[in-house]
Amino acid sequence: MLLEFDEDQRLWQETVRDAVGKQCPPALVRGIAEDGVDPTPVWKAYVEHGWTEMNDPENAVELAIVLEELGRATDPTPYLATMSQFAPLAGDRFDSRVSGAAVYNGVTAHRDGDGWVLDGTARHVLDGDRAERLAIVTDAAVFVVDVDEAGGQVSRRRSSVFDPILHVADLSVDGLRLPDTARVAVDTERAQHIALMGMAMTMVGACQRILDLVLDHVRSRHQFGVPIGSFQAVQHKAADMHVAIERARALSYYAALTIAADDSRRRLAATMAKAAAGECQALVFRHGLQLFGAMGFTWENDLQFALKRAKAGELMLGGTAEHRAKVTEEYRAANL
Repeated sequence: MLLEFDEDQRLWQETVRDAVGKQCPPALVRGIAEDGVDPTPVWKAYVEHGWTEMNDPENAVELAIVLEELGRATDPTPYLATMSQFAPLAGDRFDSRVSGAAVYNGVTAHRDGDGWVLDGTARHVLDGDRAERLAIVTDAAVFVVDVDEAGGQVSRRRSSVFDPILHVADLSVDGLRLPDTARVAVDTERAQHIALMGMAMTMVGACQRILDLVLDHVRSRHQFGVPIGSFQAVQHKAADMHVAIERARALSYYAALTIAADDSRRRLAATMAKAAAGECQALVFRHGLQLFGAMGFTWENDLQFALKRAKAGELMLGGTAEHRAKVTEEYRAANL
């Protein structure tokens, strides 16, 4: 199993980074937060580029490369929810032109004649308010639902969260009747691993953006006639941020590799990646704010968007403590 990019992957990374830099610049992110600019053209550009066609698990590493760059840019589109959460659950019902969201809990399904009836409420669904399709996980099966066809039986309300770019919603399903054909036979465990890897990768990208901004700041900010980046205490904090990011990045790409290879270690790798990304954001968040000083707390500073995206990732799909506990259980079960 290779642990570094090959020539094609390096070219892919450069291509994605260049495209994201042009289509999702900081000015656009701020425009969405302040003026409600519509990010739909950006989503359509991703579709046209073919970035939504990487739904095969074998493309997990290439998908991870895209997600890291989008995390770095504070992507305002439903790409993360569509590709890392919805697509693995939709199986052969996935359409690369349509956005989707995953509903992991809160909804139940029971038999009614030759069909099914779904009821329940799911909270904090990533992009649940704007996704065109939903993959609803129940104890009975996974159901793929077209929101427009469901009509008033699916109600959605966007929640107010600290990340102004992120879409999180509460979703209610009231007596939604579905035929047997709405059920999808998919590996829900593998889908969970892809979701964890995707969230970890996004957090790594956001943390890298924080470090990039910090390094620019400490090089240009002067105190006592010299850049503050020349102070040893500042250098130590920057170095700690770099090490934390590299560790989380390595584990996240390792998780992507195990998914692509359908390696049995993918369950542990995905859990370790999410735990490492959570630990990373905690340190990078703290040091990033401190090294910026009071400027880091202002709305005018773009640092806020990366900080909020990294912190939001920690709060979704289980936090660091939860995934540490799972890693511990895995090792105890293996008698290591």
